[in-house]
Amino acid sequence: MKRKNFIGLVLLIGGGSLLVAAAPETNAYFKIRVVDAQTGRGVPLVELKTTAQQKFYTDSAGVVAFKEPGLMGHQVWLDVSSQGYEYPKDGFGMTGVKLLAEPGRSAEIKLKRLNIAERLYRITGAGIYRDTVLLGEPAPIAEPVLNGDVVGQDSSVPAIYHGRIYWFWGDTSRPEYPLGHFHTAGATSELPAHGGLPPAQGINLHYFTNADGFSRGMAPLAAPGPVWIDQSLVLTNAGREVMFTHYARVKKDMSPMEHGFMVYDDTKQEFVKLRELELTEKWRFPTGHPFRWSEAGTDYFMFARPFATVRVKADWQSVTNPAAYEAFTCLATASTADRPIVARNTAGQVMWQWRTDAGPLKQKEEQDLIKRGVLKTEEARYQLMDVDTGKAVELHHASIHWNAFRKAWILIGLQIGGTSFMGEVWLAEAASPLGPWRPAKRIVTHDHYSFYNPAQLPCFDEADGRFIYFEGTYSQTFSGNEHATPLYDYNQMLYRLDLADPRLRFDPAH
Repeated sequence: MKRKNFIGLVLLIGGGSLLVAAAPETNAYFKIRVVDAQTGRGVPLVELKTTAQQKFYTDSAGVVAFKEPGLMGHQVWLDVSSQGYEYPKDGFGMTGVKLLAEPGRSAEIKLKRLNIAERLYRITGAGIYRDTVLLGEPAPIAEPVLNGDVVGQDSSVPAIYHGRIYWFWGDTSRPEYPLGHFHTAGATSELPAHGGLPPAQGINLHYFTNADGFSRGMAPLAAPGPVWIDQSLVLTNAGREVMFTHYARVKKDMSPMEHGFMVYDDTKQEFVKLRELELTEKWRFPTGHPFRWSEAGTDYFMFARPFATVRVKADWQSVTNPAAYEAFTCLATASTADRPIVARNTAGQVMWQWRTDAGPLKQKEEQDLIKRGVLKTEEARYQLMDVDTGKAVELHHASIHWNAFRKAWILIGLQIGGTSFMGEVWLAEAASPLGPWRPAKRIVTHDHYSFYNPAQLPCFDEADGRFIYFEGTYSQTFSGNEHATPLYDYNQMLYRLDLADPRLRFDPAH
């Protein structure tokens, strides 16, 4: 590029740092790049709003390709806002910037990150790098604007199978019609250590598709109704690796009208029904994010619901047998709903135990036991508290994994309530996957927007677990927000967390 095509100019507007430079003269767009002031990386999901209420959103590279008739060649005011990030206010309390929108020029806006975790990029949906492509710049993934004809996808349930990452999602939408398909979508990607991209760079998804190119159902059933699967378990059966899961065929009100077990058929490249379970069976099956754990020489699958309250031996005979599933509880066998009795030894200590004849003790049930005075707070296992305010944190979903860097079990969980009903993500750690879980630190906030079913991706861990990655479903659903974010809504977003961040230094014993 010739030197005369570039002009450098630094302006200070509203206390923020703004860098303006010329781009190639052939470029018809005005490039706006929004970066994390701490890392210099582009920030996705930043809203830029004109005084005429026109809204533009940065893509996964943190850029907007601005080309608005009537505004090109003019000074344009843009309000700057992003969930978990902050832009300084000017003397009138405005959080924005005035830019000269000229074709071929560019501007850089720096945001202060309030979230401890760093927002990296959108994994699924249309237009992930839309503006990057419009600007003629290279995107880090092979399909930057539309992959598998997928516009939106519900929660992800990945598994490592045959040396690759298998991704499965719920309901999936497409460009051609408001209704897409409802029989579980699927894709694969390479592990970073085996040809895949570094996780901070991107994920190249290879969708399972129909002849028309649209994502196809991976759990087809002849009977009507959406089919969802839970997390898949990968284990050995008869000397070969198999992938096993629980499925549910649901009604319009989301209640199950059928559920049971499925196994992945490598030839058909889809899940096939193994056996159907009674609808009265509520917990003796794989659901919740799984992890492996060995106790007394026995290998188990543990399920975070959101705490590790259900387990099953990690062998084919056990995972396919509902009677083999065990629940973790402190309730005695004589306990009833009207008369709860906590099991204690002769010294009066609470006896937490695995049982097959009782369901798992939930966080709300434990809170009720405390209120009734049959369990003390210090005897409880699931009483998360905000380390900054001391307020209780009630979880909806979570994932739990061992972390070598912290030398502890790490929980990434979604709060019910808070500043956003289902948009607050918390970190907690404990010496055992069974807890007790006490202090918690908020690491991500989504103001009046949902980020449900967050899941750690331990296959992406870096620097011996110092950097961990987690994703979740960014969705207007449950949020009370009247406005869905274009392109981003109902898709998966990836975050990175540095566990060496000094703000995460808390003692799990308190």
